[in-house]
Formats: sequence, C-alpha cells, structure tokens
Amino acid sequence: MSNILIIKHGSLGDIVQISGVLRDIREFHKSCKIFILTTTPYVDLLSRCPHIDGVLIDTRASRLNILYHLKLKKIIERYNFAFTYDLQNSSRTSFYRKYLFKLKNWSSAETTLKDNTKKSDFDKAPVLERFKSQLERSKIEAKYTMYPDFSWAVTSVEEILNKYFNKKFILILPFSSTQLSHKKWPHFNELIKLIKATFNNFEIIVAPGPNEVDQAKKIDAISILSNNQPLNIMELAGLIKKSSFIVSNDTGPAHIAAHLGKNGVALFGSHTTPQKVSIETNNFKSITAKNLNDLTAADVFAKIKDKLILIN
Repeated sequence: MSNILIIKHGSLGDIVQISGVLRDIREFHKSCKIFILTTTPYVDLLSRCPHIDGVLIDTRASRLNILYHLKLKKIIERYNFAFTYDLQNSSRTSFYRKYLFKLKNWSSAETTLKDNTKKSDFDKAPVLERFKSQLERSKIEAKYTMYPDFSWAVTSVEEILNKYFNKKFILILPFSSTQLSHKKWPHFNELIKLIKATFNNFEIIVAPGPNEVDQAKKIDAISILSNNQPLNIMELAGLIKKSSFIVSNDTGPAHIAAHLGKNGVALFGSHTTPQKVSIETNNFKSITAKNLNDLTAADVFAKIKDKLILIN
C-alpha cells in the first residue's frame, strides 16, 4: 500500500474549496493511505475529513530555521510518499520540492503547466479551474473538484442554538482579519435595521471568532458562543447549515456557506472578483462594488429582499 501526500496550509476558505479535490484524489488512490500536511488551525477539521487518512503538522517556521526543516524532512521521509499533490502552490512549497523533500512525482501548478503557459498567467484563472487543470494534468478525473461539498465538516449546533432562540435566523458574517480590513463592509448595522423593519420573524445573529468577540458587541445581533467561547470550525459549519440566509464579507465562512449550498451573498470590493475565488453557486451569490464604503445598506437590502421574502 502506497502513501500519498497532499499539502495545504490554509486559509479556511482554501481548505473549504479543496473538498472536491480531496474527493477526486481519494477516488483515484482508493487503495492508498492519504496524508495531508497542514497548519495547526486545521488539524481537528481535516482529521474528520473522510477523504484523508492522517494529518501532519507544518508550523511554517522561517526558512532560516534549519533544525526545524531537518526535522520536517525526516518526518516526510518516514512515510516514503509515492506521490505528492501540492495544493498550496506557494513559494514555500516550491522550496520544499526543490530543496527539502526531494520527492518524486510532485504535482503542483508549476509542474503541471501546459506548454507555453506562464504560472503568472495561470494564477489569474478561477481557483477551482486551476485545481481542475492540475488534477487533469496529473491524470486524475476531476469529477468533484468544481463542486466542493463541505458537508463532511458539519457538526450539530442544536444544543447551542436552543440556549439562544428557536426560530429562523439570518447569519451575518461581518468580520475580517486585521490584515484584510479592506474586505470589510462598514454598513452591517444599517442593513440589520432594514431587515428587522421588514422581517420580524427572523433572528439576526453573528458568530465571532477568537479575536472578534469584542467587535461583535458593536453589531446589533445575537452573538452565538459555545460555553462562552467562539465556535470551532465544525460548529460554525453547523450554524451556517442551519441558517436561512447569510450576508458576509469575502471571508472563509462565506466559502463554507457557498459550499454547503446555502442561500446568501458575499460582498466584494476591488480586492478580487467572485469569479477568481470561485465562490458563487446556484444559491450563493455576490454583490460587488469598486469601493465597499460606497455600497449602501439600501443597495444590499434591495438585492436580497426578494430572496428573504421567499424564505420568510
């Protein structure tokens, strides 16, 4: 039995998006043991993925940390991997391939480029199209890659929700990391006011992450916590699964919503496009503006009102 290595360090949205890729790799390597090299925040999540047999941790230490990289090299060598799928496709993983792991049969965006194609041009394509091309150039049929299904990550939140309310709810995802503040839409409270004025049978909720609990107090919505702690990724997926509608910034949780087939919208400024990040589905759409500050609450409400009437 051969061992297969997949590399994906993050982020959350990226982990969600590879659900179909992981299934396609699993289908192709049915008799193999598949391991994924990832970072600490995603160990618990990926440990429950049905397409993965084991999880290895990479802390992504500085490249100057020679002792760390020698230790990581020994760990990788221990498994004698027959094939590697680099789904991170970063300068770090390129460094691993060329100088550290020395593994044969390495599939990456770089090693599977079509003739006369530059990686800089390839990187402009939608992310799921890039994964599809990488798999097909590695002789894997991409049956599921274009249709990520994150339902394997969902855990029940009934007990948590029952402590707060027992009715339909709209989930607002207004947060973003401090490094990505340009993705943050500033008018969520105004939108919440418009929704409450028209639809009084919905609760409006937020699910703050570890560094967002104080921010959540500024949003006119119920903050959902588990034993006074932020939900973990699996609980967040369960909360999203139970929601009636989602309004979100361009964040990882928005990708969870999209790939759980939920109704909702993600708000995009000029930082990227919904097409490039492959977030739109039949139910989950996007609203774009050159400047998020200029996208008003009335604009967003007008675009989602008919959908809210249908699910009311």
